[in-house]
Amino acid sequence: MKNQLHITAKEQETAVLVAVPEYRQTDEKTKEYLDELAFLTETVGAKTLKRFIQKLDKPDMRTYVGKGKLEEIVAYVKEHKVDMVIFDDDLSPSQVRNLERELEVKIIDRSLLILDIFALRAQTATARAQVELAQYRYLLPRLTNMWTHLSRQKGGGVAMRGPGETEIETDRRIVRDKITLLKEKLEKFEKQNFEQRKSRSGIVRVSLVGYTNVGKSTLMNLLTKADVFAENKLFATVDATVRKIVIDNVPFLLSDTVGFIRKLPTKLIESFKTTLDEIRESDLLLHVVDVSHPSFEEHIAVVNDTLKDIQSADKPVILVFNKTDLYLQQREQELKEDNPEALPDISELKSSYMAKEHAPAIFISATNRANVDELRQELLRQVSKIHFERYPNNAPQEGY
Repeated sequence: MKNQLHITAKEQETAVLVAVPEYRQTDEKTKEYLDELAFLTETVGAKTLKRFIQKLDKPDMRTYVGKGKLEEIVAYVKEHKVDMVIFDDDLSPSQVRNLERELEVKIIDRSLLILDIFALRAQTATARAQVELAQYRYLLPRLTNMWTHLSRQKGGGVAMRGPGETEIETDRRIVRDKITLLKEKLEKFEKQNFEQRKSRSGIVRVSLVGYTNVGKSTLMNLLTKADVFAENKLFATVDATVRKIVIDNVPFLLSDTVGFIRKLPTKLIESFKTTLDEIRESDLLLHVVDVSHPSFEEHIAVVNDTLKDIQSADKPVILVFNKTDLYLQQREQELKEDNPEALPDISELKSSYMAKEHAPAIFISATNRANVDELRQELLRQVSKIHFERYPNNAPQEGY
């Protein structure tokens, strides 16, 4: 009898993406936003098969897209046996129910997708509790019939991590009790973290902030030689990682925090209070920017707006423009093609952003370690200023 081979690998889930941009939004911007949504989808392990776009004054109140577009999506989903439909906006509970009824597959909106990535990335007990709290807060108003399609679906998969996979969602009272218990658990964690932060209250604290996937964790590894998880996926870091650094006998703490993103769910910001406290209580921020991204200016604005939301916009900032190696490759290619709108020289960007943001601007490549010494010197200058103001007796006699 011949040996039989048994395939045990889990089949990759498939998805289609749906966006309803305003008429004034350019096709280029719509493509960029859907590229980001596709990257999020890839991050949770699903494969994007097709994108559907319908320009409307505003999304349809009942099904997000119009009747004709919905019929088009239904036909594609059934023909290709698609596992889920992912929307680039948040859906109302009634929209979710109506879409599930029409499509008979998992319906995932932007917030649920981001929550699923956080559930996948959370490593510590605190981070897992924070994600679970955000999941329950998201699910509470959506419990009615939300998971009826699961009887037709294979177990597990995208958006099925944590609370989404049990019958607990059918009982609002139990979910509210769960939320209360998670809040109590996080309060205990917060007390523990507060004591830890209080024990290091005298030392200067610096936080890495920025849009997701800009290279914060790679830079953290470079500056601290820490073993922080870093890869080219969105939200590679959920837990705040803190390391002590000493440069020229000046000590400080460096924290790598969760990346921000366009349309970051409010519930997630509320739930991640403990992690975001690292930013709130920092003395200095290293705002890391992926200068090679075509929308890096928009990313800067998203981060600045999020910092305002968490009352941290008034802190000293060093702008760290990362991935200059990729930027220079793009510029060189455009110059070869005689593109009249070729990317400007880095020196022009530096002078522009130092004037615009009123902050030091350092251009580096964390991957190639280019210009990292300049960053270290600027970091030392800023940290020393704070440190010696706090401990004037330790200041060098001839200045610093």
